[in-house]
Amino acid sequence: MEEIKHSHLEKAILVGCQLPGQTDEQFFYSMEELESLTKTAQGQAVVSVTQKRERYDASTFIGKGKIEEILALEEELEPDLIIFNDELTPAQNRNLSRFFEARVIDRTQLILDIFATRARSREGKLQVELAQLQYILPRLAGVGVSLSRLGGGIGTRGPGETKLEKDRRHIRSRITEIRRQLEDIVSHRGRYRERRKENQAIQASLVGYTNAGKSTIFNGLTAADSYEENLLFATLDPLTRKMRLPAGLQVLVTDTVGFIQDLPTSLIAAFRSTLEEVKEADVLIHVIDGSSEDRDQHESTVLSILKDLDASSIPMITVYNKKDKFNEGFIPDTSSVSISAFQKDDLLLLKDVIENEVKKQLEYYHIFVPAEEGRKLSMLKNSTILLEQVFIEDTQSYECRGYALPSMKLQ
Repeated sequence: MEEIKHSHLEKAILVGCQLPGQTDEQFFYSMEELESLTKTAQGQAVVSVTQKRERYDASTFIGKGKIEEILALEEELEPDLIIFNDELTPAQNRNLSRFFEARVIDRTQLILDIFATRARSREGKLQVELAQLQYILPRLAGVGVSLSRLGGGIGTRGPGETKLEKDRRHIRSRITEIRRQLEDIVSHRGRYRERRKENQAIQASLVGYTNAGKSTIFNGLTAADSYEENLLFATLDPLTRKMRLPAGLQVLVTDTVGFIQDLPTSLIAAFRSTLEEVKEADVLIHVIDGSSEDRDQHESTVLSILKDLDASSIPMITVYNKKDKFNEGFIPDTSSVSISAFQKDDLLLLKDVIENEVKKQLEYYHIFVPAEEGRKLSMLKNSTILLEQVFIEDTQSYECRGYALPSMKLQ
């Protein structure tokens, strides 16, 4: 049991259960991350209770002794909620709620709650509501007691209490309606992607574990005003902006939602259309927090999710961010680039690296463009790497050399 400093935010007791397949280091990190998630949800962990077991208790997740320990802590600390570090079954949640006065929620519910507060776009809000309703549907039986004492707070945001109190038929109907609306949005997004392809735009996507610094890098590369804060899931809705590479080529860059280990399946499913942006990229920029002790775990989590999205074959640049905070002894892989997102020189270096990676996908061209075709000359400047443009007076044309996507029809 580990004491944690607390304030006047919603107070939470964190509960974790370590199984044989999990190392002490992995378990410690998972509990640490649960505390960060609680902070992001405007809560404050006041104590952390852990237990080692061969398997989860089928009815109460943890053993009777731990339940008694938490009951004593609840009486002493008067927490608002008790958060379990794994997804509870409907039966486990109901049984635990009978023991405790505080609200009982699990890791999945906590993440869903954070997503509910982070969603800004219509699509994002619909995706969160869909995931929450899919989560709550099998948990409706016997949920009335806990609903009567919710009163707002962590784990209750999103669709809201009134929606949760309605019958299964209404919730299923709402799920169907949300899916229909999302299909329309996905169709619109697909048409937008097709237009980008027709315009021969090269696309890059920033991916990485949540809080790795993607939004800060995104803002530095594109001069955008994306939300950035030292919190998990600071960015939920994907943003796309133009970035100009050193040779003049314009690239579309997308900032995506941060990944996290044990991301609820319902969320991956709900946000699949958003994550589809990753699959459309010509190059992925994988941002890793180089100052984190858990960077290897973060990297493997991201690579695993990219594999699930069928995006693991896309060319990737590995970027270790926060180099000013690297611990001694950490030597990044030579094929990666180390930067601080707040240093302009480092961002210029990253642009050079992106340009070199993009260039590998381009083909050399050597063409002559009549002087009156100003539109085509402008396109060459913005949509290709134009190495040379020389005016030939005899033919009143420009001799142009550079690199362009193979699909571009330049002649």
